[in-house]
Amino acid sequence: MDAELINPFVSSTVNVVQTMAQYTVAAGTPYLKKDNLSSGVVSGIIGLAGDKYSGNMVISFDEASVLSIVSKMLMEEFKEVNSDVVDAVGEMTNMICGGAKSLLAEKGLKFDMATPVMVKGEKLQLTQLGGAPVLVVPFKIETGTFVVEASLSPVKR
Repeated sequence: MDAELINPFVSSTVNVVQTMAQYTVAAGTPYLKKDNLSSGVVSGIIGLAGDKYSGNMVISFDEASVLSIVSKMLMEEFKEVNSDVVDAVGEMTNMICGGAKSLLAEKGLKFDMATPVMVKGEKLQLTQLGGAPVLVVPFKIETGTFVVEASLSPVKR
């Protein structure tokens, strides 16, 4: 995956978390994923299909970060990952991917987005199709960590 394609996902993630939860977000150094296991306790997965690239985005939160972000978003304290927290991850997945989609459109890359799928559990096997490497960007907020993974492959004609 072209590293330049990850920047819209990074910008959109920072924007959504800062806007929705008022957290300062620090993006770490991107790296290639070496396994197919989820990184957190709850993950949002969304597919992207375009005429030049297709693939997906995954956002995966540790428990502390997701509980604090969703608590701030919904102005209600959450102490466990329940259905409301999982639903909020779906909304964040949509917002982050939607923001990235807009930024990618500015570069001439158009995408359709699928409906996000949320999964709850640690070390879940997430096999991604398409064969492109998965680029992972770690993020840190004051209460925990999360990652955004993106994998976009050129469309074969």
